[in-house]
Amino acid sequence: MENKAHALAAGTFVLLVTALLVALAVWLTRQAGEVRSYEVSTRDAVTGLQSQASVRFRGVKVGKVADIGFDPLSPGLVLVRLELDASAPITRSTYASLGYQGLTGIAFVQLDDSGESREPLAAASGPAPRIPMRPGLMDQWSRQGERLLGQLEETTRRVNQLLAPENQQALRKSIDALREAAAAVPPAMQEARVSFQAMRESANSVSASAEQVRKTADHYAGLAQRLQQPGGTLDQLQQGVGALASTGQTLQQSSLPRLNRALDDAGRSVRQVGRAATTLDDNPQALIYGPALALPGPGEPGFVVPRGAR
Repeated sequence: MENKAHALAAGTFVLLVTALLVALAVWLTRQAGEVRSYEVSTRDAVTGLQSQASVRFRGVKVGKVADIGFDPLSPGLVLVRLELDASAPITRSTYASLGYQGLTGIAFVQLDDSGESREPLAAASGPAPRIPMRPGLMDQWSRQGERLLGQLEETTRRVNQLLAPENQQALRKSIDALREAAAAVPPAMQEARVSFQAMRESANSVSASAEQVRKTADHYAGLAQRLQQPGGTLDQLQQGVGALASTGQTLQQSSLPRLNRALDDAGRSVRQVGRAATTLDDNPQALIYGPALALPGPGEPGFVVPRGAR
């Protein structure tokens, strides 16, 4: 009897513990407050997402994942049913994406709102309203990684084409040409250095010539200023020209008539000397006996009519 009593007590204890554990599990998994159902449909994989996973709206837990299956209306789509608090601000611009917790890889549903609409997404009669699903960060990284792998493959193919034997030969020739060009650079640099030195000396000469020209211009500017000053050379020259003009006018008014009369007298004297010389040439005796007497003219005493005139 004692064994049966111990067995009954042990069985009763096990039943009580089991009931407590079930009650604790129900209490821990209960949903406080009013709950609303929503659905999320996506063609992307939901790797790591399990039932009872958390649903967060911008990091705040607002519900859980009730079930994961396939969409009977659209074959190939994954259908995730969500149970969310009635207080969650779900609108028509709310969208869902997959998030992952740290390094564990445990997935959860992340809700966010683009702010395009403020109208609440309410369930009408019939199936639960659906929230659109957008690619999560891991999905974006995966797609970007696929594109990067494609680009890397294309780059590798082009590099292999670039390193083909004929291209290697052309590359070797280019390297040799670059080596020859590099060897020709030092003499060219030396010539350029000499040319630059000559240009520097020419520039210095031009600078000195410009300085000399500037000094000469300043000298001529000072000379012109002195010439144009009152009482300067131009003023004195103008005064001399005026005096010369006055002198010419005085000569024209007083001295020129006298000079003309003196010239006329000199002319008459020269003519008289000429006639005297002619007379002496014709009658040298006139120098001793004087000039011959002139014959009387008509009407004068002693006039005789010439024979040929009769």
